[in-house]
Amino acid sequence: MPESERVDVLVLGSGQGGKLLAWHMARAGRRTAVVERRYVGGSCPNIACMPSKNEVWSARVAHVVRHAAAFGTTTGSVAIDMATVRRRKREMVEHEVALHLENYRQSGAELIMGSGRLIGPKTVEVQLNDGGTRVLTAEHLFLNLGSHAAMPAVPGLEAARPLTHIEALELDAVPPHLIVFGGGYVGLEMAQAFRRFGSQVTIIEAGPQLISREDPDVADAMQRVLVEEGVRLVLSANTVDVSGRSGDEVTLTVRTPAGEETIQGSDILVAAGRVPNTAGIGLEEAGIALDARGIIRVNDRLETTAPDVWALGECAGSPQFTHVSVDDFRIIADNLAGGTRGTGDRLVPYCVFTDPPLAHVGLSERDAQRMGIAVRVATLPMEAVLRTHTTGEATGFMKALIGDDDRILGFTMIGSEAGEVMAVMQTAMLAGLPYPKLRDAVIAHLTVAEGVGFLLGNVPPR
Repeated sequence: MPESERVDVLVLGSGQGGKLLAWHMARAGRRTAVVERRYVGGSCPNIACMPSKNEVWSARVAHVVRHAAAFGTTTGSVAIDMATVRRRKREMVEHEVALHLENYRQSGAELIMGSGRLIGPKTVEVQLNDGGTRVLTAEHLFLNLGSHAAMPAVPGLEAARPLTHIEALELDAVPPHLIVFGGGYVGLEMAQAFRRFGSQVTIIEAGPQLISREDPDVADAMQRVLVEEGVRLVLSANTVDVSGRSGDEVTLTVRTPAGEETIQGSDILVAAGRVPNTAGIGLEEAGIALDARGIIRVNDRLETTAPDVWALGECAGSPQFTHVSVDDFRIIADNLAGGTRGTGDRLVPYCVFTDPPLAHVGLSERDAQRMGIAVRVATLPMEAVLRTHTTGEATGFMKALIGDDDRILGFTMIGSEAGEVMAVMQTAMLAGLPYPKLRDAVIAHLTVAEGVGFLLGNVPPR
């Protein structure tokens, strides 16, 4: 074994929070090293957020072109060139990787490409991708390990070699019939995109509704969007077995309340949750405790059970969003500088980039009922937002939850520019504004955000 090298800061994994922490510490003069198995910058710019939204946008362009006649533009037949879709995505990824490498160069943080395993307290052995081994011991160790797609224990599923989002984003041809295993956020984005590229698409969901964490009215609206575009939904489905090979021909046997059914397709995409990348890398041997799900145990300062070791991002149980990993970095940096920030009081928004998109922040109706919080609920159909009369994007609705003290406790929207409108509501929530302040604000016409005033005008009296 090679002699151990000493560093001030060692980051295992180069995801969003980890790389920001590494660049921050290196610029502060600390000797910093980052160990990354494969993806420079982590999953977001390489295989997840950005490349998926890149291809989702390509699919949206195809959809708009197909319906251009309704807007007075006549086109010929529309064909999808998946090789060009993939090339556009790859070019964006290459650009992002180059930016990351430049940040490593400018900050002085060392990027080590290889697989790391803990062999002692704050000591990591790295099997280098280009051969050889290095051992590094750090004063401070940060774990930004990420996660990978879960593979449900269905007979024959793994043997069928299904796609995950990683392989789906590398396809250079449109699958004739894509079967999406899972009705969560990733599954819905990919299902709609491939339907718009021209695939026949079937979603198989074990639960009684899509996007199970959402209120039923939200799930119903999303279901209508997908069904109207030709996506088939099979809900409350217990998949009994899978046969065949994804990319060629696959057959699934499913049981639903209506009986047993055989579904045949060309490809399977598994989008049934995530598993933290914590197994088999020596965490327990180094005094770093995991919970029953394999998530690293941390306190609200993101400290693990081992001294001078922190975890951030999905492996620490943080919500699985890039923007939350960024906030994990800020919490750790603040506490290292003597601050007292924690994870307990943050208001976490999220967006699902279907078309129309879904955005949410704060409490849902289901949350409020479970927690015994009295709320008044206001809703507004998107067709009541005047902007949609000009664009034709009238699908969906807005919903706000108002507390007894008139503060906004939650907001959900399915509709055009939902993420941008949500940011307005989140700002009001962070400021603790009573809803009449926003209801009576002068909001520019014709914007989608103008609908916020109409929405809050529908709040029931106490």
